[in-house]
Amino acid sequence: MTNSDKKNDGPGQSLDDLREAIDSIDEQIVSLMAKRQKVVKRVTEIKKARNLPVYHPSREEDLITHRRSQGAETGLDPDFLEELYRVILRQSRIEQTRRMKQTAVLPGGIILIVGGRGEMGRYFERRFAEAGYQVRILDQADWPNAQSLCDGIHAALISVPIDQTNAIVHKLAPYLPTDAVLADITSIKASPLTAMLETHEGPVVGFHPMFGPTTSSLDKQIVVATPGRQLASCQWLLDQFAAWGSVIVTADAREHDEIMDLVQALRHFASFAFGQFLCRKNIDLERTLDFTSPIYRLELGMVGRLFAQDPGLYCEIIFASKERRALLREYIQSLQENLDMLDTNNKDRFMAEFSKIADWFGSFSEQAMRESTYIIDKLIERF
Repeated sequence: MTNSDKKNDGPGQSLDDLREAIDSIDEQIVSLMAKRQKVVKRVTEIKKARNLPVYHPSREEDLITHRRSQGAETGLDPDFLEELYRVILRQSRIEQTRRMKQTAVLPGGIILIVGGRGEMGRYFERRFAEAGYQVRILDQADWPNAQSLCDGIHAALISVPIDQTNAIVHKLAPYLPTDAVLADITSIKASPLTAMLETHEGPVVGFHPMFGPTTSSLDKQIVVATPGRQLASCQWLLDQFAAWGSVIVTADAREHDEIMDLVQALRHFASFAFGQFLCRKNIDLERTLDFTSPIYRLELGMVGRLFAQDPGLYCEIIFASKERRALLREYIQSLQENLDMLDTNNKDRFMAEFSKIADWFGSFSEQAMRESTYIIDKLIERF
């Protein structure tokens, strides 16, 4: 800052003085954030002692609402304050989870992971081991030692490909202690749950973690739990996921599978078909990005994400059941029904269909617009 700069500042404080004042305020903000983090640490200690979950949705939404109101009263943009506090709250949850994962909900618990050398198996091996559990692995080469590996365990978690799950359940069941929890993490639930109930007399529960093995934090990650038998005896496992920051959604196995037919199979297949079409047309993807809107880049990114991963995993998800394959056949048939509309250039029919579908989506369209706009804005900031 030159003397001439200061001279042109006008009456009152100079620009240098104002910048120094801002720096001082920023230092106070950082100091207050550190003070807040110390209080969060004390909260975490209480949650650990009482086995309380990290994520408390109503508490967070109340806090956001109050901060928005405070912002409006003081002349600050409520949207800005909400975004700021959501970042603060997420960091708080991650820090709580980091501390909470060191404590087992069932101290001294012994976990057997069947298929523990696969990606998800290794992921949960780390999670349970970090929490203080004794973790044993039973993989393909370990079956001669199955009896000793099962002795004294508190839970067996089956983490194998979908098409192998039922066979592994039947193979494992004779070795299990009757009071051990038998659980799986397969992305379909009805068939594995039936197999577990038929072969094991003790507590049974199904899990579907809605995330992959590259997930760094379980903060707000959804884990679907499908009750089987003696849920009270399985509760410590549900509490362990919650202690790691996960959101537990309880559902009947058949309801889960029907929803996953849409949420997973149909969505992945539609992405596959879009990518397949682009490949067959030999589209210059990089060139399209020169002309792209943020929403196209986002959509293309989700398609590209699919093809960056294991084809075997998505094959098992898409072809998991005859119900899924029937749904996908119905989807393809619905697309073919639009051929006549295109061939006849029937714009009126398109408009009528569009309006009917918009009415069906109802208020969700407004929510989708808000959420997608937020994502697009973040994408623009990045690229």
